[in-house]
Amino acid sequence: MTTPTNADIRSHFGLTALPFTREIPLDQRWRSPLFDEPLGHLETTVCDRMSAALVAPAGAGKTMLLRTLRERLPEARYHVRYVKVTSLSQRDLCREIAAALGLEPSGTYHKLVRRLQEHLESIATVDGLRCVLLLDESHDMRPEVLAILRILTNFDMDSRLVLAVVLAGQPALARLLERPDLAAVRSRLAHVATLRLLSRTESADYVEHRLAVAGAKTHLFDDRAKDAVYEIARGNLRAIDHLCRKALELAALEGAAAASTNLVTQARKLLLL
Repeated sequence: MTTPTNADIRSHFGLTALPFTREIPLDQRWRSPLFDEPLGHLETTVCDRMSAALVAPAGAGKTMLLRTLRERLPEARYHVRYVKVTSLSQRDLCREIAAALGLEPSGTYHKLVRRLQEHLESIATVDGLRCVLLLDESHDMRPEVLAILRILTNFDMDSRLVLAVVLAGQPALARLLERPDLAAVRSRLAHVATLRLLSRTESADYVEHRLAVAGAKTHLFDDRAKDAVYEIARGNLRAIDHLCRKALELAALEGAAAASTNLVTQARKLLLL
């Protein structure tokens, strides 16, 4: 038997959209204090033109939170740019930031830094916009590269707040920032927000929410099946999505009306969880 298509799954369960994918509009995101509280703190910090960090385990919803933060900063007041960081050299990171800002990413490291600062100051003084740089996967940054943020945020002998930076990464980012040689960077962070994995109750609520926004009219996972999802995924949002979507595929193949505990267990065998 072939794997059902997305259309087959939607048709079988009477859904209006395929559930548990990453393609979910921000206005349909799962709302919980778990995310809303750190989001609020980050927004307040950025609005005050200061920098912050967001630390979360992989699959805990970090990038979704950054997307929401960017959405909540109106273009009429903010110049927000997102950069996904990898293990780059100082010059290469400056090139990535320059490209995100629409600048020519060429020249020596020192020229790039000077050009970036001049451009950021122009955005602030000429365009009247607050500059915000979201650096995702910052845990991959080398210590000497992370240290250049102290230079990029230093304007008029450190007397003006021109650029707000949000460093986002896995728990290794927190350990990186604890290094003595990064004390100057750490001291520039006005807030450190954290995300944790979901509890059992939150996991069940999340599953129901994702099904509801996909148009489910009935419970496609009973309480035992949702418990199985939690026991396997341990509250990891990304793992929950993969597991639930695969369990629904198996249910559609069997012609079942819902995903049972047994199907959730079978789904695990088809995933690297």
